[in-house]
Amino acid sequence: MAADLSLYRNIGIFAHVDAGKTTTTERILKLTGKIHKLGETHDGESTTDFMEQEAERGITIQSAATTCHWDGHQMNIIDTPGHVDFTIEVYRSLKVLDGGVGVFCASGGVEPQSETNWRYANDSEVARIIFINKLDRLGADFYRVVKQIEDVLGANPLVMVLPIGVEDSLKGVVDLLTRKAWVWDESGDPTAYTIEDVPADMVDQVEEWREKLIETAVEQDDDLMEKYLEGEEPSIEDLKRCIRKGTIALDFFPTYTGSAFKNKGVQLVLDAVVDYLPCPTDVPPQPEVDMEGNETGEFAIVDASKPVRALAFKIMDDRFGALTFVRIYSGTINKGDTLVNTFTGKTERIGRMVMMHADQREEIDSCQAGDIVAFVGLKNVQTGHTLADVKNPATLEPMVFPDPVISIAISPKDKGGSEKMGIALSKMVAEDPSFYVETDEDSGETILKGMGELHLDIKIDILKRTHGVDVTVGKPQVAYRETITQRIEDSYTHKKQSGGSGQFGKIDYIVEPGEPGSGFEFESKVTGGNVPREFWPAVQKGFNSMMDTGVLAGFPLLDVKITLMDGAFHAVDSSAVAFEIAAKSAYRQSIPKAGPQLIEPIMKVDVFTPEDHVGDVIGDLNRRRGMILGQEAGPTGVRIKAECPLSEMFGYIGDLRTMTSGRGQFSMEFSHYLPCPSNIAEEVIKEVKEREANK
Repeated sequence: MAADLSLYRNIGIFAHVDAGKTTTTERILKLTGKIHKLGETHDGESTTDFMEQEAERGITIQSAATTCHWDGHQMNIIDTPGHVDFTIEVYRSLKVLDGGVGVFCASGGVEPQSETNWRYANDSEVARIIFINKLDRLGADFYRVVKQIEDVLGANPLVMVLPIGVEDSLKGVVDLLTRKAWVWDESGDPTAYTIEDVPADMVDQVEEWREKLIETAVEQDDDLMEKYLEGEEPSIEDLKRCIRKGTIALDFFPTYTGSAFKNKGVQLVLDAVVDYLPCPTDVPPQPEVDMEGNETGEFAIVDASKPVRALAFKIMDDRFGALTFVRIYSGTINKGDTLVNTFTGKTERIGRMVMMHADQREEIDSCQAGDIVAFVGLKNVQTGHTLADVKNPATLEPMVFPDPVISIAISPKDKGGSEKMGIALSKMVAEDPSFYVETDEDSGETILKGMGELHLDIKIDILKRTHGVDVTVGKPQVAYRETITQRIEDSYTHKKQSGGSGQFGKIDYIVEPGEPGSGFEFESKVTGGNVPREFWPAVQKGFNSMMDTGVLAGFPLLDVKITLMDGAFHAVDSSAVAFEIAAKSAYRQSIPKAGPQLIEPIMKVDVFTPEDHVGDVIGDLNRRRGMILGQEAGPTGVRIKAECPLSEMFGYIGDLRTMTSGRGQFSMEFSHYLPCPSNIAEEVIKEVKEREANK
């Protein structure tokens, strides 16, 4: 029996740190759980006890997907973290969502992180509704945040409710469509509300905003628009249909407000999820790719009778073993089925599957297109892998994870800890694809690589807290790279004649700087068969295999183009191996002559500071070799956008807090590589040489 997919909503809740995402999620679970299990007494608790969450590994709030029910609809809610070092989490959650709720703080407004997450959601074309939370807080201002959403995010918020009162006097909200006021009492019980007429002092304001709402909505339907211009008001049903259409098309974002903490206004958000966010079949289907990663032109149509396609999007270890969270795009999976992991080519038998319900889990026997479930105890599945029908395999477009920009060396504090540390790290790598672990062969050190200082700080904290491994941490290292600045033409002949069959390969080639971001490019312009075509891949392989170790300090070489122009071969002594060796030696011969240069990662930095500290912050960024790109004043302070070398940003949060008496905030993400100033390049090269010597 195929479920009715129009009753499914797969949604994520995104927010900046501190906008109240956890509380909002918790309130949604309370409200929906309460309806799910009737007769449960509401416990009036308004704060979640954190230690208890820790003890339970945070199944309710931090679990990757929770299923709950509202108004006859099934909602799968996926939690996403707010911090920018973890945008990877947001990014991979977006892959499997159909819609989202963006939570903003009514006093903090649109923060730097919300901007990154919003941009990701735009890239992934995820429809959203907006919830402006914490309207009970000091300094809260609904209308200001609506304006910020327009100005900072360039988005079009469609205001659906107006707040009644603000800060301490927040009583409820007016629903603009129905012209009814929802008023909550002070008991903190989310169900203790009455529906009343609009307060007399708000009537004009409600009419003004309602008119804006209708004008925007009817743009989705020409007939309704004509009638409206002729003075005929559309019915609420027609308006809802238009709002749904425009929300799914990303033309606007229905906007709500309230206070999750005080249990005011959350029901209307749930109703909006049902009314306006897309169901699995409203969203364009995922493209399928073949084993080489080329699009096949086929799509994973959301349909329970099609071949199975499921994407693993998060792996979590909890007391029940390894859980692999999966979004099923098409087909039906039954307990005991065998599927193929198209990344490894190995098959996986699906033993147990569970659905997370508000705060407990339910064992299930089958799941199908549109569902989000967790499989228990899969062996070799990682984030981004596709599980598919064995007889009819295809891969869903894989997730792309950025390269790490920072690394640190760690070692266990006590001798016996290294095995324990190894096991813990392998679990952590499975959970987070943007976190890498390597062993330095010469020194035996363990190197952690990640997206930023905070990312690695948190990993070390998890090692300590969750896995009980205490480690000594080295100095953070920047992921420098090398490139070349000059074009040179060169030639190299490899020949070895000493008994038995000889080796011979001659290549004439051009080495030149490639386009920024191009990595390594190879092209052959050989004509006339001086280097037979079957040896071209060997030449390419020879050069490519050397790109990992630059000639200045051994950092990988980027943005180089090599063109094979001509050469010579020997009918007997030439082989692929001979040409590969020729290319490797040619690299060593020519790259040092091509003006090698050290390049460093430049980060996009977004700093928020109170107005009176702007001068200090800009002066400090300049000292860090930063380039100020712009600043904009907001109601609570100034946002400075800059680009800064990563090597200068270590420990920045501490310095920023000192400069701004604790009120500054910042976020940064990798932007691009730029040449290192020569004095800094010399230092880095010297340091690398010293480290080598000490080994």
